[in-house]
Amino acid sequence: MTVLLYILGVAVVAVGIIASIALHEVGHMYPAKKFGVKVTQYFVGFGRTVWSVRRGETEYGLKAFPLGGFVKLVGMLPPEPGEDDTHVRKSNTGMFTQLISDARSAEYEDVGPEDGPRMFYRQPWWKKLIVMAGGPMVNIAIAFVLFLLLFSVIGANTPTTTVNAVSQCVIADSEAGRACVSTDPAAPAAAAGLRAGDEITAFDGTQVSGWEQLTRLIRANGSATVPITYVRDGETITRPVSTQVIPRQAVSSSGEIDPDRVEDVGFLGVEPTRAYVRQGVGYTVQQMGSLTVATGEAILHLPQRMVSVAKAAVGGVREDDSPISVVGAGRIAGEVASDDSAPVKDRVAFVISLLASINLFIALFNFIPLLPLDGGHIVGALWEGLKRAFARVSGRPEPRPVDVGKMLPVAYAVGAVLLVMGVLLIYVDIVNPLQLT
Repeated sequence: MTVLLYILGVAVVAVGIIASIALHEVGHMYPAKKFGVKVTQYFVGFGRTVWSVRRGETEYGLKAFPLGGFVKLVGMLPPEPGEDDTHVRKSNTGMFTQLISDARSAEYEDVGPEDGPRMFYRQPWWKKLIVMAGGPMVNIAIAFVLFLLLFSVIGANTPTTTVNAVSQCVIADSEAGRACVSTDPAAPAAAAGLRAGDEITAFDGTQVSGWEQLTRLIRANGSATVPITYVRDGETITRPVSTQVIPRQAVSSSGEIDPDRVEDVGFLGVEPTRAYVRQGVGYTVQQMGSLTVATGEAILHLPQRMVSVAKAAVGGVREDDSPISVVGAGRIAGEVASDDSAPVKDRVAFVISLLASINLFIALFNFIPLLPLDGGHIVGALWEGLKRAFARVSGRPEPRPVDVGKMLPVAYAVGAVLLVMGVLLIYVDIVNPLQLT
């Protein structure tokens, strides 16, 4: 049974990622077709064609390696000045110019005399923007739907004001994990008689409705003696408690822990019970916002973290916040799905959250303003819009479409880097996988 659950976890994530890639490409293809752009190919994967079928002017199919996808939009690159759509120069001088020339020639292989107005480069800048942003926006929509499903049906795993465990003594953060000794002062909660299962309802006369509120009240209390009210076996009990001041990691106004700052705060010594609490759209939007910021920061630090991945490839320690490949994501999903010690709800919630997070990462990563990523084309469309607006205001002639083909050498270099990163991550996920805690 454990093996079957492991396979199921891997399969769910694998199918989910492939579906996300397929829908990402639909996000490009659908608006392109609506705007009249000629779309000749829609494929999921790379490499050798495994299956394909033609519907109208578009060939739909699957490639051997489903680690990406593409949509062929005719006329992505404009011809050189002085050339027309049907007489693109076939040769050039210099390595990079030859690469660009070959790419331009490939753009017009499926172009007929009637296709001129349907070429992508001839579309208004705002249509180009919608087409190129459509892919990552689909992934954002998928992430939102998955998170909304998670939070509204299963619920958010939330700390409650019900006590799960009571600390028996006060131990400094630097010594966390050791057992209490006779010289350690008693924890305020233990001294006040709190037990596991007690539900704290008020602190210093303030009614509490959530763990975060209770935490703020305790931290702000310092060493004052105040009444604490809790319910035990249906009976409401109020007792005095004297919190103790100890150094703890600072918490921002948004509730985020600041690992680089320590402050002296009040300490009670209780651990909350966690429970799934159903949430709505507002909570989902809030969590998506926080995760978007966190994912963006992770992408910014990706080059630095890839250095540690390279060290892990030759026997170094795999860091807990290390990036992972699709292989690593599948392995983690399999391990979680087959973990009989965890409740089924926890395992389902984790897999849904993993797929949602992957889609959010795909979206934000594709917004990076470099070719061959969607962000490179988005920047080109925005730049074209600015140039045309400036020309209208200044009375100048309408400028030519922005030629992203001039950035193809950069695109090839970025593509090579992404390929190396992908291969390295897959290798490390096999030989030195991330260990779950």
